[in-house]
This record gives sequence, structure tokens and C-alpha cells, in this order.
Amino acid sequence: MATVSEHGLKRVVWQRIKETIIEDCKKSEIWKILILDHFTTKLLSSCCKMSDLMQEGITIVEDLYKSREPVLEMKAIYFMTPTAKCVDAFIGDFKLKPKYKAAYVYFTDYCSDELFNKMKLYCGKYIRVCKELNISFLPQESQVFTCDNPGAFRSIYSPHCSQDKDETLETLAAQIVTLCATLDENPGVRYKKETVLENTILDNAKQLAALVDYKLTKHYDMDDNGKKKGKTQAQLLIVERGFDPVTPILHELTYQAMAYDLVPIKNDTYKYKSKDGSEKEALLNEDDQLWARLRHMHIAEVSEQIPKLVKEISANKKQPDGKITISGLSQLMKKMPHFRKQVAQKTVHLNLTEDCMNHFQKNVEKLCKAEQDLAVGSDVEGVKVKDPMRTLLPVLLHPHGTYDKIRAVLLYIFSLNGTTEENLNKLIQHVKIEENPEFILNWRELGVPIISSPSFFPMRRSSRRDRTQEETYSLSRWTPVIKDVMEDAVENKLETREWPHQSECPAAWNGSGAVSARQKHKASSQDERRSGSRLIIFVIGGISYSEMRSAYQVTQSVKSCEVIIGSSHIVTPMELLDDIQALSKPTTTKETFTIVKE
Repeated sequence: MATVSEHGLKRVVWQRIKETIIEDCKKSEIWKILILDHFTTKLLSSCCKMSDLMQEGITIVEDLYKSREPVLEMKAIYFMTPTAKCVDAFIGDFKLKPKYKAAYVYFTDYCSDELFNKMKLYCGKYIRVCKELNISFLPQESQVFTCDNPGAFRSIYSPHCSQDKDETLETLAAQIVTLCATLDENPGVRYKKETVLENTILDNAKQLAALVDYKLTKHYDMDDNGKKKGKTQAQLLIVERGFDPVTPILHELTYQAMAYDLVPIKNDTYKYKSKDGSEKEALLNEDDQLWARLRHMHIAEVSEQIPKLVKEISANKKQPDGKITISGLSQLMKKMPHFRKQVAQKTVHLNLTEDCMNHFQKNVEKLCKAEQDLAVGSDVEGVKVKDPMRTLLPVLLHPHGTYDKIRAVLLYIFSLNGTTEENLNKLIQHVKIEENPEFILNWRELGVPIISSPSFFPMRRSSRRDRTQEETYSLSRWTPVIKDVMEDAVENKLETREWPHQSECPAAWNGSGAVSARQKHKASSQDERRSGSRLIIFVIGGISYSEMRSAYQVTQSVKSCEVIIGSSHIVTPMELLDDIQALSKPTTTKETFTIVKE
């Protein structure tokens, strides 16, 4: 049997599915059909493989919305979201003429009485089981989840979608609660204090925190065991995307963040050409052990690591030592069937690393120094940047692509906490986006100052942790602000004034592992240290790959506290810029002015 993703959240979700859907399956000797909607297809694909399902007695997986031939001798499992569209599709399979012998129905989340009664009315005699799993999030990685809702960004931040905002926040809150329930956590909830910009209060984090806390209380009041669950040794922090606008637009030089920024990777699939010209593709996920090992490393380290790993295999087969090339790897694969999979994995990453390095040498390297100086506020020697315009000017004068210039201009504006209207207009003209100034102006919708305020009380910046003693690469000096927050939270140093409590967590919570004896988490044979506390972070409006990396880094350094980070979706710099630009469009569909990448 293929190995199931034994990685944190993915493992927990698969276990939950096995304990409910699969266990019910095993009560019958008849092999079954599994019918999925779009969301549950993604959910199941994220945590298991077809071979795992086959092993558990499921022979066929079908799409709920596609036309299917009746199989009257088989029972069907329906795993779907509790929406009218899904329920109507289900009813269509039984209302006039049944397609299957019986139906086992599993919803990802709470199903309304209206939908349940509708199902019961038309298909009651065919339904053998109807359960709610409380899993309406996607486990993207072992410590990363999303709500699979990129549209939430527009619904929450566009002035044209104010009527959608409340419903979107309600949905996100329900999804976050299912994450907590899946982890068997009832966390204390805190949020980043609301932002006031141009007489507008941005309090989405506060609203979402209140909704989550209310739904958590309601969920655990309705516990299956009839017991009210108290707060566990976990904290949930909710923050808005505008809290740190710098991190998601910087050029990152760690492997995963860099690859997703510079290389066209869609749905985690990397396409490349092999030496013989044929097109190949590889899935970048945690089942690829090399990817999991390399993804958070700096590209300089990755470039060193891959050839070393290939040479190890070469040495095992007494291959001549020399420069590793893709053609050489191809020859190696032909001669070494036993190592073929291992070498193929390394071929993928050799190609991907070369792609990243080609972009770096061609264009990105020239940008990185200026970006880092603007973001950090000082140069590599630690000398303060006194005139950010002098740092920006070489980027504007160089023939960089338009997106790259927009990113640099934004970093300049962020470094000043806003610029004058006159200066902003000159910058917009220089970048040649007079027709689409929204790439810059719309950051105001996220509470980020673009035009400097004449106020006598300028916006107070959050103080950063001192990292001067940490070893860093000169072109990778910036640390995501969320990493500071994670470390402060774990050390119990978050200021209540900046991070108010929506609900108190136990007084003993400090993330140090001192509270672990009181924990009631189920022990995991995979990682015994998880008997400590949990910190869950939710970013409204998308998370970047470098912020995801921070969760792993803090978990690794603290040991006794697992950090899990999530959002409505994951963003790359260009995707975020397109989403920002589209906020002012009055249409319901996202229409963006797409700049051709030079």
C-alpha cells in the first residue's frame, strides 16, 4: 500500500476520515463507490492516495456533478459539502430512479435542517448513514491549512462587496472551528487590534475572533459526549493581511517561496523539459521527501545540497565523480533501475533549482539588495537608510519588469509609512501604470498607509525583535513580522493592548512546555514532542510561503509548541498584486489588468 501522508494535519484529517467513513465501510462486505464534490476531492487528495482507498474497500471514485451509469448492486458513499447544489445533485441520483443500492452520506460540516429534510423527503429510504465530519478546511501541509477560498480577499476588502463580507467572515469562522475540532482544541482567541486609517476602522480580525469564539462555544456545548469542553492549552491568533504588507511582496530566496514566485507552478505541479525534449511534471508536496527536506533552505544551500545527494548515489554505483548535469542524471537512471525513483526526484529538483537560479542571475539578484535595504531600513553593514529614494532609483532606471518595479515602489512607500500625493503620482508615471494606479492605491483598503498622514500622531510601528546576532544571507535579511508574533506568543510576551483577548486561555499557557503535563492531546507515535501546547495563527487575506516557513522554524526551535498557520488561501507576490488591483473593480468577477512579465 502506498504510504499515506504521515505529516501533521494531513495525518490527523486522514485518521478522522478513516474513523468515520472508512469504518462504516468495513461493516459491509460489499465494495463501494465514493462520490465527491470539488472541495472533498481536494480534501481527500491532500491526505491520501487511490491505493489507500482501494485498501479500504473503495473501488471507484466519481464526481458528484458528472453523469454516471447506475450500479444497482453497489452502495455509494457521498462525501460532500452541505450546500444546496450538492444536496440537489445527490437527490438527482435517487429521486426518479435510484442509481445505487443504498447511500452513506457524509457532510464536511453542519447540514441545515432545511437541506436535511429535503434529502429525507426524496431519498429517505435509501440513506443508511448521515453524518457530519466537521472538516471544512484543507490541510495543505503538515502545519499549514487553508479555507480554499481565494475569493474571500475580495469579499472582505473590496468596497464593492461590503454586502458579502459578513457572510464570508461567518464561513471562515465555521471553517476555523472545524480545524480546532479536528485537532481536539478549544483555544483561547486573540486578535490584532483594529487599524484606523483615514477615519476608517478596519476591524475584520476583531469580528472574526468574536465569530470564532461564539462558534467554538456553541460547538463544544453540543459535544457528542454531552460534556462541555473547557479551554485547552492552545491559542488562536487572528490577524489581517495589512499587518505585514512587506513579506508577501519581497523577492524571497528560500527554495519554496522563490520557486512559487519565479517559476510557473500551478496546483503545486512543476512542469519541465527533460533532456530528450519530452515534457515532464512533478507534484511538489510532502510525499516528496527531498522537497520536504529542501523547501525552507536558502537557494544557495539547495544548490549545494542536490549535487551532493546525486554524487552519493553515483558513488554507490562507482560512477565517475564530476559536474552533475541533467544529461548525466539521465544516463544514471538507465544504469541504475534500483535508484531510478530516487534519482528522478533529484532530477526534478536539479531542474527546478536551475530555473530559480536562472531567474536570480538574470534579474532578481539586482533587485534583492534594494528590496532588503528598503524592507529592513538599513544596509548589509547595518547603516540606516537615510534616503530611501536613492535606494529605489536604480531599480526604476533599470529595465526591470513592471511587476518588479511595482514591488520596489511599494516597499519604498511602506518604508516611509506613506508618501506625498505628488511623489506618488511621479512614481506611478515612472512605472507606467497611470491607467492602473490601483496596484498601489488599493493597499489602503487593507489599512496600509499609502499617502502620508499630516497628523501630529503618526502611526506607531510595532517594534521588531532584535535579530542582529542571527546569521543571515546578505540578500535575505528580512524576517516576516508573523515570526516575531509567533515567538512572542510562545514566550507569553504579546501585549494585551495590541493583542486583546476575545476569550482567555488558561493562565498557565506560555508555550514553553511547562503546561504539557495538563494536556490531554492524544499522543502521536510520529512525534512525541507534540504533547506540548499549540499556537494557531489565522491571517485574513492570504498567507505567503515565507510565513508558512516561519511556522516550521518556530516549531523546530521551541520543540514543545507546535505552530500551525492558515488563511483563506496561499498567495504569491504577483497573485496578491492582481488581487489588490482588482479590489476597485465594480464587477463581481475578478477583472485584472495583466502586465506581461518581461
